[in-house]
This record gives sequence, structure tokens and C-alpha cells, in this order.
Amino acid sequence: MTRTAQQYDPLGAMGSRPLAIVLGAGGVLWAILASVFSRDVVGSPTLSALTVLLVAASGAVVFVASSPFRAPFPRWAFVLHVALLAAATVTSVAAQWGPDRSALNDFMSLLTATGIVMAAPYRPWTDLAVGGLVLAVVAGGAWGVGAAVFPHHVPVAVAAFLAAAPTLVLTAASAVFAWTFAGLAERVQIRAGSYSVERAERDGIAASVQQDRSTILARDVAPFFAELRTRDVITDADRARARLIADGIRRSMVADADRTWFEHAVAVDGGGKAVVDDPDGLIATLDADQRTVLRTFLRAALRAPVVDPAGFRATIRPARDDGSDERRRVSVAIDLVAAASDVGIHRTFDPYFAVLRVTFPDLDVAVRPSALALRFSYDQH
Repeated sequence: MTRTAQQYDPLGAMGSRPLAIVLGAGGVLWAILASVFSRDVVGSPTLSALTVLLVAASGAVVFVASSPFRAPFPRWAFVLHVALLAAATVTSVAAQWGPDRSALNDFMSLLTATGIVMAAPYRPWTDLAVGGLVLAVVAGGAWGVGAAVFPHHVPVAVAAFLAAAPTLVLTAASAVFAWTFAGLAERVQIRAGSYSVERAERDGIAASVQQDRSTILARDVAPFFAELRTRDVITDADRARARLIADGIRRSMVADADRTWFEHAVAVDGGGKAVVDDPDGLIATLDADQRTVLRTFLRAALRAPVVDPAGFRATIRPARDDGSDERRRVSVAIDLVAAASDVGIHRTFDPYFAVLRVTFPDLDVAVRPSALALRFSYDQH
């Protein structure tokens, strides 16, 4: 399935959302003004009001579905958006039924076009093309019927084409944008980062292990050997001390072998007293992209001034609601203590929530004063 610009670049889609809101609100305002002040036939005020309501409803669908906390933008929302605009197109023509000679009345021919633009960052190019074509056909058919019943100097085919043209043009532009963006992102963004992330984590853990062992050698082993060189006889106390040092090195090596990249990331970013409850090491089954997103959030969260790293707790367990043996799911619960209000927490972490929501579609975020809880799951890879 083709991914969307929102899925490849959730922060970019989050930044473009105000444009969609402005286009939706502007369309409603224009529909109201045109329906009230630009009527050159008696028409039906009831159908005009219904048209405005349908336009407003389509804008509301995009407003709700484009929220970064409901990402990715679902197909059913796009279908509903297109259906509402198509219905508004028909009611708009019916509301002005008669010898309508003013082009200013035909506001829906442009609003259907901007309706496709509003959804461009959120749906793949195929959906945009199909939705735009449907709206163009509805617009051309509705205005073509009106031109046939109330003929003017413009041929019916030309009137139908002029009604559909704005939607066709902006649909083509939106589809090209979505197709080009997804293609570039797939070739450059995703694959370019996966190997470097895995290598960086592996090298980081290796460097941490090397540093820990160097510390043990400098603190315990080297002074002990220096003392032995000055003695003529090795005592039982020396043998006992040597066993203690060897046991410490052995425990360190076992701990290093069992440490996951996640535990290393938490420790490096200040969570020395944090709790990572992952007895089966399931966090290692994240793919490279998921690991990148989660690692970025961990770094931002544990280094944020409002977060107490000692209050960090992560619990990773197999999900029990999936009976499949091939791709079992893993559930992750992360709890943080944050010295901030819910508004302050949102202000600090909203961009990261947007990225996490696209990467883990079932993400549930609970924000309370002084507390933040995240719950999500994923398929083992």
C-alpha cells in the first residue's frame, strides 16, 4: 500500500494542517457570502443553507481526521469528505436552479478543487486522483444539466468542462505532489537512515561496554596488580580479593550481554535509575524505522527539563490478543513523571506524539498534570 506524505513526514503534515483549516473555513465563508449576496435567481434558500452545511461538514471531517493524534488520515474520512462535497455540488446547482448567468454563483466548482488540495498531504495519489475525478464528473454533470435545461450562449459541453476544469487541474497538481513526495521519501529518507541507526546503536553499546570495562580495570585490577608486585608472598586475602574482582568483571560482562539497545539508550540519556521491564528482550524486535522514532522520543523525554529520569518506567510484554504464531504483537507501556501541567506537557511533546502516532497507529497518550503515559503495540520483526 502506498504511504502518504503524512506517514513519511508527520511533522511536515502537522505544519501544513493550518492551511487545510484556512481553506475549509474560507470555503464555508465564501459559500455563505455567495449564497446570500450573489443570487440572480429566486432558487431555494433551504437548499442554499443545506449546501453551506455540507461544505462545513466536509471541512469538519478534514479538520478532525487530519489531527496528528488521529493519524494516519483514514480512507473512510476521505471518502466521506468527497461524498459531502459531491452532495454540496448537486444541492448548489439545485439551489440556483434557473437561468443562472452569474459565474459568482458557481462557487462549488472551486471548492471541490480546494477540497482535494486540503487532503493532499494525507492520502496517496491514487485516492486523490479517484476522488478528484469523481468530483469533476459530478460538477460537470450537474452544471451540464443546468446548461441544457436553461441554454445560454455557451454550449453544454463547454459549460460542463468549465465547471469540472478547476477540480481536474488542482487534482492533477495534488496527485503529482503526493506521488513525487512519496517516491522521493521512499528512495531517500527511509533507506538512508536505517543502516546508520542500527550501526550507531551497536557502536554506542560497544563503546559503553568498553568504557565500563576500562573503568573496572583502572579502578580495581590495575591497583591490585600494582600491590602484588611489591609483595614477596601472595596471601589468602589476596586470593579472596582476586576472586571478588573476577566476580565483578563476570557480572559486568553478563549484564552487558543481556543489555538491549533500549536499556542502553535510557541509561545514556540520564535514566540511570529508570526501570526497564523487558525480561524477554522483546524491544529488540522493533524494525529500524520504529527504533529510530522511539529512540528520538526517549532522548527528548529524558533530557527535557520537566521530566524526572528517575521516574521513567517501561514495560514490554507479548500482546495476548493476537492468536497468530507467525507475527505476534508486542505491547509497550511507558510512564514518565513530568513537573509540568498537561498543557506544558503537550507543548513540549506534541511534535513527538505526532511522529509516534504515525509509526504506531494504536498509540494511546494519557496526559495528566505531572504524569505522561504512552501505550502502543507493534508486530515483531
